[in-house]
Formats: sequence, C-alpha cells, structure tokens
Amino acid sequence: QVQLVESGGGSVQAGGSLRLSCVVSPQIYDGTCMGWFRQAPGKEREWVSAIHGGAGSTFYAGSVKGRFTVSRDRAANTLYLQLNSLKPEDTGIYYCAAERVDYNFQCARKSGKADFGTWGQGTQVTVSS
Repeated sequence: QVQLVESGGGSVQAGGSLRLSCVVSPQIYDGTCMGWFRQAPGKEREWVSAIHGGAGSTFYAGSVKGRFTVSRDRAANTLYLQLNSLKPEDTGIYYCAAERVDYNFQCARKSGKADFGTWGQGTQVTVSS
C-alpha cells in the first residue's frame, strides 16, 4: 500500500500553465498504474491521465491530450502532471491515484474511479477566463 500527497495547484488565467506533483511513499513500484483524476463542483470525478510505474507508458483522456503531460521520477518517488493551455473547464480538484497491475496494458484500461484503490487528498486548480 502506498501513500499519495499532491501539491502544485493554484489559480491561473486561461492559457496559463501549472505543474502538479504527487509524492508517492514509499516508492513508485514497477507493477503500479498511477492515475490523475479531477472533479469539478457538482460533477463526477473524471479520469485525466495515467502512467505505468515501470514501463512509463502514458495514457490520456481526449479532453486533455496535447495539453497535459504525465511523467514520473522514480528516483524522487514523484508523479507529475504538467498542465498547459489551461481552460476554465479544467477547473477542479485534481487527485492522484494508484493501483497494482500485473501488466502494462492493464493500465490503459483503468479509467474509472473504481479502478483505483489508493488516493491522495487532492489539490485545487482554478482557471479563470
């Protein structure tokens, strides 16, 4: 079982950028799918992106592809989400999540809240127009 702590949220204007971090304790394991989700007020939590802890394969929701970049630094035990060209509809609480997987391709199939068992506390991102 890992513990996750997010940081890096804030308030920016449309078109701006932020970098979110998620420190993973004790470490990012090979057989782990690391995900990013977001939840806007009054809406369901939605999947944004994922990365396989070992292989580094990345996956994105269509709404953020080309604007957001997920990465991980295993030496620093940290997951990142770079948010560029931000839009007001990107506003919400961003959560990182983790789940054990046996194979890399299983990470590509994990896009639901129920697919992940470990969650961080979230960090707020607010984008103004």
